[in-house]
Amino acid sequence: MLALLLALASPASAFCGFYVAGADSQLYADATMVVLMRDGTRTVLSMQNSYQGPPEAFAMVVPVPQVLHEGDVKTLPKEVFDHVDRLAAPRLVEYWEQDPCAPDLYDGGMIQLSAGVRTRSIGKKEEKGGYGVTVEARFEVGEYQVVILSAKDSGGLDRWLRDERYHIPDGAEEVLRPYVQAGTKFFVAKVNPDKVRFVDGRAVLSPLRMHYDTDTFQLPVRLGLLNSHGQQDLIVHLLARNQRYEVANYDNAFIPTNLRVRDEVRESFASFYDSVFREVARPGTVVTEYSWDASSCDPCPLPPLDGSDLATLGGDVMRGGVNDAYGWTLTRLHYRYGPEGLKEDLVFRAAPPVIGGRGMPDTSGELSERSAQPSGSNQFQGRYVILHPWDGAVACEHPTRGRWGGPGGDKALTAGSSLGGGVARSSRPLPELLIDGFGDVRPRDPAKRPPPAGGIPELEE
Repeated sequence: MLALLLALASPASAFCGFYVAGADSQLYADATMVVLMRDGTRTVLSMQNSYQGPPEAFAMVVPVPQVLHEGDVKTLPKEVFDHVDRLAAPRLVEYWEQDPCAPDLYDGGMIQLSAGVRTRSIGKKEEKGGYGVTVEARFEVGEYQVVILSAKDSGGLDRWLRDERYHIPDGAEEVLRPYVQAGTKFFVAKVNPDKVRFVDGRAVLSPLRMHYDTDTFQLPVRLGLLNSHGQQDLIVHLLARNQRYEVANYDNAFIPTNLRVRDEVRESFASFYDSVFREVARPGTVVTEYSWDASSCDPCPLPPLDGSDLATLGGDVMRGGVNDAYGWTLTRLHYRYGPEGLKEDLVFRAAPPVIGGRGMPDTSGELSERSAQPSGSNQFQGRYVILHPWDGAVACEHPTRGRWGGPGGDKALTAGSSLGGGVARSSRPLPELLIDGFGDVRPRDPAKRPPPAGGIPELEE
């Protein structure tokens, strides 16, 4: 997404619900996910590639603010991306009303559903005559062959890439121009087919990580428009010391949270959440779906991040290092865009802490914190709740209603899972699946809503 893909080939102390399912990035067919870690002027950018095609045809270009060297780039295990994604994704949880005649006991339980690469420097600066292009560095990392370029002219850069047999899409020169004029360097990588790992006959490319220092905290995204085919989703996870971030040059919104939903949502959570997202994802608006201390979660779809995870994502190159995940805020931003939706790179700014999407239902089953509220610390998440009222006998004179917890008797607890785009679709309109409606979030004209992402069936309305 942020890169130009040049090959055009086809536990917490409070108890806040039992985890059912999460809306992670596998929900979207055209989602791109990146993880950014920021501390002072140091930025670590990690990205996973969703490329499908012959490995020898793969190449990518990423604008970077300075010349990168072999020690600045490494490959990562894919599992760390899956961990971050599931931890921060909006989630479906459920509660059961406890026996009104049972003693008032509360067990506080919850369900919890963890590479270095040697690189080789190759040579020094190489002047490419006639192009205005300089090869600032050349090295290998994992299965990638990397060159770092600077350029005096976007047209020369375009010609150099083409003459080096990178398959540049039409229109690349125009998109490259503002980066060249700003003096930006270019990280260019292609794959060594002899080092690619195959699974079930398909090439599996390692995620890439790079770090650099820059006063401006931003994510280069404009080159991604050359690969855009209709609606796409960009999911950005940001890690920073006790700091939430939002975008400075696009509109910001928060996903509605703590909405009570009907039981059937468990069978179509992907399409349900996509419809909720589209109610707030206006053109040019980046939606915050999560902001929480990285060392905790409530409820937890899996264990929270630890010091090893943060070191993998960039803590090993932060000043002073990172001993554990405590004090690092994990924020998830979600942006859906079309062919005209990325006119500027995403620029991030520090934002005040918020809470939302926490807490137990009250005695009548109501939930507070349905929107982001100012707070002294970050504990916000997109959370959707199924309630199961007591349906057994009430055999006491003074029953106590409205006590919520885990399943009782022979009721089976549903394990957490990732939902892909092929899940069952609901035949009911979205308002009928929301028990209390949207609250302050007003549904818009369906004709003005952005279309669903690829692979997500639209709820009938």
